[in-house]
Amino acid sequence: MNMLSRQEAQKRADQIHVFRGELDRLEQEGVIAFSAEQRQRVAEHHRGLLARYSQNFDIDRDMRASQLSLGMRIASLFGALALSVSVFLLFYQFWGWIATITQMVILIAAPLGMLAITILIQRKDSSGYFAKLAALVTFACFVLNITMLGQIFNITPSDKALLPWAALAFLLAYACDLRLLLVAGILCMVAFVAARTGTWNGMYWLSFGERPENFFPAAALLLAVPQFIRHQGYASFPPMYRIFGLLTIFLPVLAMGNWGNSSYLEWDADFIEGFYQVAGFVSSALVVWLGVRKQWPEVINTGVTFFIIFLYTKIFDWWWESMPKYLFFLVLGLVAVLFLLVLKRLRATNYKLFGGEAS
Repeated sequence: MNMLSRQEAQKRADQIHVFRGELDRLEQEGVIAFSAEQRQRVAEHHRGLLARYSQNFDIDRDMRASQLSLGMRIASLFGALALSVSVFLLFYQFWGWIATITQMVILIAAPLGMLAITILIQRKDSSGYFAKLAALVTFACFVLNITMLGQIFNITPSDKALLPWAALAFLLAYACDLRLLLVAGILCMVAFVAARTGTWNGMYWLSFGERPENFFPAAALLLAVPQFIRHQGYASFPPMYRIFGLLTIFLPVLAMGNWGNSSYLEWDADFIEGFYQVAGFVSSALVVWLGVRKQWPEVINTGVTFFIIFLYTKIFDWWWESMPKYLFFLVLGLVAVLFLLVLKRLRATNYKLFGGEAS
């Protein structure tokens, strides 16, 4: 029970509601008939589960609560963004009037104080919304802390600042089960690894984006995390690592498939573009196959999306100038229809696709 996350508890609660509705329908259709004692035992078991989930995780026990929770998540996000911007503007509004030693005390105390507040709220707030809001503000204060200390002491900007940002983002993400901060940590880690890769190849660290291949080591690292680190209690985290790992592969491949001069490879630019275009098609198709085999819906969706992007990009290169525009868009429409037929065929196989049994 204690190893469940809030998302897993909510998923189980939703399954209970679906089961109740389906059981009533099956009994009405005469497919199955439970005795009064059996129905009572099942109902009591479900009531006990829902009561424990509600106490420990503050789950949504019905559709109305689920709708209100969506509003609470939106309000929490906007509140965190507003408070973070408020802290940022407050610092810059009065910063020049404060002595240097006082500035340092404020910069050190602000994130530490917000971290303590986050921990305190997280212990008291079973819903997690207020803790997540405090966690986002804590991260914003810490980023501001590092940035302002660098300005005070005239420290040359460095990619090393990304490491503590990533560390705190990951810490808060796992402590508060917050995917938004997990994404922030992933982005900081990707930027740091790409910048390191660029500097090892003789580039200035801020120019790492000029060579898209700098992102490949970060992609390998992201894809390895859910394979080698168990995420029991954090069911929604491994898909995020896989999604951003694939994005960190496909976006550079897409860029170099159109701008071959950005590659480290000392080949002809046209050959480099052709090489990465083929690599994009093959890798996205393999990703779809792997997603079907492993039953990873997010991997399937990402692979299909980029396969379509690679294909449409190539169709544009081939026919945009030579075809009448009505015929060009007709071809795009027919390609979309072809994809629908292929995906329908896949769904009709014995594989579990997009999280459900094939028919």
